[in-house]
Amino acid sequence: DLICVTGNLGAAYMGLQLLERENKVFEANPNEQPDLIGYEYILERQLKPEARADIIEELNNANIKPTSMIDISDGLSSELMHICTQSKKGCKIFQDKLPINRETEKMAKELNIEPIIPALNGGEDYELLFTVPLNDHDKIKNIKDISIIGHIYKEEKTKILVTNYGTCIDLVAQGWKSF
Repeated sequence: DLICVTGNLGAAYMGLQLLERENKVFEANPNEQPDLIGYEYILERQLKPEARADIIEELNNANIKPTSMIDISDGLSSELMHICTQSKKGCKIFQDKLPINRETEKMAKELNIEPIIPALNGGEDYELLFTVPLNDHDKIKNIKDISIIGHIYKEEKTKILVTNYGTCIDLVAQGWKSF
């Protein structure tokens, strides 16, 4: 199966980081105005998350039936681990296929964070992570706002990210954990 996501990843987390940064500035100097210009998108993703119900209609129109689906509330890595555990399969995703918004990248770089970190672990994006049969590749590849980021492996223990440099890194769920 192919692994797909909707929208882009890490924006809500970086919106939270921006708000926390500006709060510290305010606490240090209450007269200082927040510097939020150019970050409207990531702020909106943090403050006004929206579920992706529109994608269900898109998939129905394309006659695609996902084999698994979960919303990305705890981070891509964590949600991908849930799918792999429940299906007793592994996965391989590719860094260069992960959809990351330019504001997310810009904010991450300002805070000296590698942009892939919020994309993998940020959470609260409420995008959808799902799998579809390989046979549906031609149907799904042109649907707006869906990215194919990897594929499912038969070997349950194989859960890797292939970096832009070709290095394979074991995926670890670092998203939110309840007590």
